[in-house]
Amino acid sequence: MSDHTPSVPLPTPTTPAGQAGLRALLAEPGRAVIGLDFDGTLAPIVADPELARAHPGAVPALAALAPKVASVAVITGRPAEVAVRNGGFAGVPGLEHLVVLGHYGAERWEAGTGKVTAPPPHPGVAAVRAELPALLDGTGAWIEEKGRAVAVHTRRAPDPQAAFDTLRAPLTDLAARHGLVVEPGRLVLELRPPGMDKGVALRDLAHDLSAGAVLFAGDDLGDLPAYGAVDDLRAEGTPGLLVCSGSNEVTELRDRADVVVDGPGGVVDLLTALAEHLG
Repeated sequence: MSDHTPSVPLPTPTTPAGQAGLRALLAEPGRAVIGLDFDGTLAPIVADPELARAHPGAVPALAALAPKVASVAVITGRPAEVAVRNGGFAGVPGLEHLVVLGHYGAERWEAGTGKVTAPPPHPGVAAVRAELPALLDGTGAWIEEKGRAVAVHTRRAPDPQAAFDTLRAPLTDLAARHGLVVEPGRLVLELRPPGMDKGVALRDLAHDLSAGAVLFAGDDLGDLPAYGAVDDLRAEGTPGLLVCSGSNEVTELRDRADVVVDGPGGVVDLLTALAEHLG
């Protein structure tokens, strides 16, 4: 750690486990793994996901922090290439070792090579894609193509929450018929292959790197498995810190977090503070 006085204060975790996680990260940053969701955490939520872009301060904060820790990984339900493009992560000095784990970890993009590695797509995705238009007709919901998954958004419907509630059961049935699962989020229902989630991705990364501390920041229901992974790692002896990018739409993460910040701007402030405190 540096002797200079940081300009951005670090928040104080509200739980003993979170305090231990932050201490471990600051004591041995070279063994720390930083996991970050994209939408709602690094990028503000917008009505059209195609228009989502990282907070203006996100890339500078990540570039300042990444060289000082073992790994920074963006773990997202989006295709990896979309997150890289919308985040502006490619070719940035300081982010040479950034990893983007897309489709909940099924895809891996590494800044060092600029390439994406992934298994073949699940055939059920094409099957549900063909059936969705008829099922959604008249609901006001719309489809986001995600390559290895498909998402149904209700944010533009006349009554977004009512449309979400109405569609949840039939979409769950549709997914099950084709070997997929439904991942609910903030006025979105994503149909995707089973067996991979943000918790699996984060746990695998932490184990691969023999992490000495883990931080994960998220904002939505799809981030709960990553919160669970941090809890599991803590039980195994690896300190961890849970950060919630605050949302009034989803309270489950806020209730479990060690630190709650004010949306993507607050996440940027936290990453900036960590980079400054590490000198």
